[in-house]
Amino acid sequence: MSKTWNEVRSELFTPEEIAESDLRVALMGELIKARKEQGISQRKLEELSGVKQPVIARIENGTSNPQLETIIKLLAALGKTLAVVPMK
Repeated sequence: MSKTWNEVRSELFTPEEIAESDLRVALMGELIKARKEQGISQRKLEELSGVKQPVIARIENGTSNPQLETIIKLLAALGKTLAVVPMK
């Protein structure tokens, strides 16, 4: 019998690691969504934020672990902010 990804993930990672990964994916998804909704290219976001386009690309494809300062620069350029709210 084959297992679902969630079953395998639960066996390989701690609940804390899963929550951190899910949060990272959600944040990157929101950044991409905001950029695309505004019709802004990665190159334009570089101009607005001061964050280099290759760094933005690595953040968006999940191959980078950006510092909070970088995330804040990108969010501010997109007219967004970061909020701390209770997890579900």
